Amino acid sequence: MKLKKWIFIAVFLVIFYYIFIVNIFLTLSIIFALIVAYKLYKFYAKMKLNKLVTSKEKFRESELGHFIALTAKVAKADGRVHELEAQLIGMMFDDISKVFNEKTKARDIMKAIFNEEKQTIDDTKDIAKSLNELLGKSIIKRRQYVSFLIQLAYIDSGISSDEEKLLREIVQELNIPADVYDTIVNSFENKMKNRNQTMDASEAYKILGVKETDDMNTIKKAYRKLIRQYHPDIISSQEKDESYMEEATAKTQEINQAYQVIKDIKKV
Repeated sequence: MKLKKWIFIAVFLVIFYYIFIVNIFLTLSIIFALIVAYKLYKFYAKMKLNKLVTSKEKFRESELGHFIALTAKVAKADGRVHELEAQLIGMMFDDISKVFNEKTKARDIMKAIFNEEKQTIDDTKDIAKSLNELLGKSIIKRRQYVSFLIQLAYIDSGISSDEEKLLREIVQELNIPADVYDTIVNSFENKMKNRNQTMDASEAYKILGVKETDDMNTIKKAYRKLIRQYHPDIISSQEKDESYMEEATAKTQEINQAYQVIKDIKKV
């Protein structure tokens, strides 16, 4: 066995020598070609993405446009877009617009699509079906988008019956099994229960990093800064696992709860 082991090592070293040392120029050329190909791909993807802002119609037909449309449906599912939902959506627009050269134009287009799509939820099923086709075989993106929509529904005071109905319609069209959806929702619920216990005033002030003597303008600035810092970023989430979205949601809820406690104390 020892002889065979040494023979194997010797053969491996000979192959390694001829491939990576004798043919070092070839090896470096392959590495360089791969780096160039990757940079060209990134450049092409960026160029293709920036073409979306040439018109609202073109943006709406894209994967991002479909997702924003579904965001509008979920936000308006219970009759109105709540304050924290609107704030989260505004930050989502900011996050997405960063990847475009014309950031302001991209944000204005996304806002226009959102305002148009929130007028009705009757076409939700068709939009989800169309997004499913655009996503191809990407299971990760499907789950990330659904996680964000669940987070959006949770952000105010939990998932309402109307939001629940709409979310299940969306996940069905995205070919996400019902048990997978239930697992994501249960994970959100567990984190919310752990965070959303009765909060006293001292804890609320500590969470926001403010003092009891601070005025509401100071407290409001601190609150907005923290919400912006910890909100779930739809772009960043594509490079992270599902726990990122859950933790971001739980932290956002905690910050919002602390702010509400202080508002009640100061009778604002």
